Order: sequence, then C-alpha cells, then structure tokens
Amino acid sequence: MTDARDPDTPVGADMATVAASGAVAGGGPVLRTRARSQWWDVWDQFRSHKGAMAGAIIFLLIVLVVLIGPYVWDVDPTKTNIRARNAPMSLTAPFGTDQLGRDIFARMIEGGRVSLAVGMTAMLLSLFLGTLVGVLAGYFRRLDGVLMRLTDLFLALPLLPLLLVMVLLFREPLTAAFGIEMGIFILIVSAIGITSWMQTARIVRGDVLALKEREFVLAARATGTPPRRIVTRHILPNIMSPIMVSATLGIATAIITESALSFLGLGFPPDFPTWGRLLNDGVPYLELYPGRAFWPGMAISLVVLSINYVGDGLRDALDPRIRGR
Repeated sequence: MTDARDPDTPVGADMATVAASGAVAGGGPVLRTRARSQWWDVWDQFRSHKGAMAGAIIFLLIVLVVLIGPYVWDVDPTKTNIRARNAPMSLTAPFGTDQLGRDIFARMIEGGRVSLAVGMTAMLLSLFLGTLVGVLAGYFRRLDGVLMRLTDLFLALPLLPLLLVMVLLFREPLTAAFGIEMGIFILIVSAIGITSWMQTARIVRGDVLALKEREFVLAARATGTPPRRIVTRHILPNIMSPIMVSATLGIATAIITESALSFLGLGFPPDFPTWGRLLNDGVPYLELYPGRAFWPGMAISLVVLSINYVGDGLRDALDPRIRGR
C-alpha cells in the first residue's frame, strides 16, 4: 500500500486534509494539509494540563453557583430566625445557620458575588496600571528611570499597613458620596488595584524592552509609524501571554486581600456578607461550630487554588518554548 500523502508534507503534520485541483503522476488528487491555528495549539496544550483543567472546572462551577444560586436557592440572606440560630446542616439549611438564625449557604452565595466582583474589578484596575507603566517604561527610555523608581517605591512599602491607611483615610468621604455599599466597594477596589500593579509593570517592561529591538518593530519605526500605533499594533499583541497569566493570578491576590480587610473589620459592613466577613464572624464560634469558619475558608481556598492552577496552565500553553514549537 502506498502513502497517499503529498511527498512534501512533513511527517507528523496535521492530517486534516482537503483535496485540491490537479493531479500527480498516478492521476490521483493532490492532498494538502490544513494548518492548525495558534489558538488551537494553545487549547491543546492547556487541556493537557490536568491541574489547569481541574482548576478551570472548579472555578466555573463556583461562578455558576454564585450567579445562579440566588434564583435557585430563594432564601433571604439577611432574614433572622432566633429560634433556629446555630442550627446544624440540614435540607433546609445545607451549611447550617449563624448566631442570628440566618442561612449560611445563602450568605455564602451573596458573599461570593461580592468577593468575585471585587477580585475581577481590582484585577482589571491593577492590570491596566501595570500594563500602562510597563509599556511606557519599556518603550520610552526617558520615562524608564522615573517609572521604575516609582515602582520600586511602591514595592518597598508594606502592603497591608498601606491598605489600612488608605481605607481609614478615604472611607468616610467615599461612603458619604456614594453610599455605604458602593463607597466601600470603590474604596477596596481602588486600594487593591493601586497597591498591586508593580509585578505586572516589571514583567511587561521586560517584554517590551526585548520586543522593541525586534526586526518588525524596527521596520515599522523606519517607515515612520507613530509610537502609539507601534505599541497598539505590534507590541501589545505580542505581550498578551504574560498579561493574561498576570490577570489570573491578580484575581486570586485581590480576593485574598479583600478577605483580609474584611477579616480585620475594615471591609464591608457586618450586615453585608463577604467570604472574609463570614470567616471573621465564624472565628469566635470555631470550637463549638467549626463549620461557621470552614465553609467561607474553603470557598476562598478553592477559588484561589483553582485560579492559580489556571494561571499555571496558561503560562505553559502560551509559552512557545514550553510547547516545543
């Protein structure tokens, strides 16, 4: 039996073939390979990472529960029932109740929406600031020294004390202007985003320094292309890999930071549940009712761990050196 492939087709090429017009010496059709896209290779590498796939599935399940849960589990998270306080797990209260008889499962769903919203929004702000500073410092040599010294200054500052100072200084003005819930949300998101952009800036700057000396950037510069167009059309698309990885890890960092602030009592008010607030409320009852602290702590751990695995898988999938290409 003879090989039906085109002799010029390399061994190991993708076998998704299409018949083209023309004939070979034997009169048969010429078979040409259809090239696989780069994103298909990325998806193949990502799904081969078992930890990343497990993390993605767990994270998507948590997001679905948080988003759809209030419509399925129609229980008011703020409703109190003193007769049913500190009740164990049951069909009517899967995670039990707290000291005021409020359903912990309903409060977990409500708190998850707040924690994930804070994590996503703070990540976007941090990513924007880090990418902006990194691109400006890497492409424009005159700004490099000033911006990197500013980055070093923020890295030298202790994170938690700085967050506490920002929350104490701006809590009252923001809550007076936007209301308690929205004001605190803006305050926490801004505080986390402003204090967590430095690592992204350093990573982006290093990639921009390497890319701006590449041939396609030098050619664009020689043809008179303005710097703004070079950055948006040639540099940013080629540094999306570290930016996407930094984004996934930034969500986990923001959720942990918000939980720490709520645990210290400087986050959202007590009647507005977040996972950090629920964890703080469960600590005094840890010996008698360990589930009060276990469930929010487990939710935070699962989200952070799953996002870290997704970031690890994205790093391997988006790096062509790891893919062996």
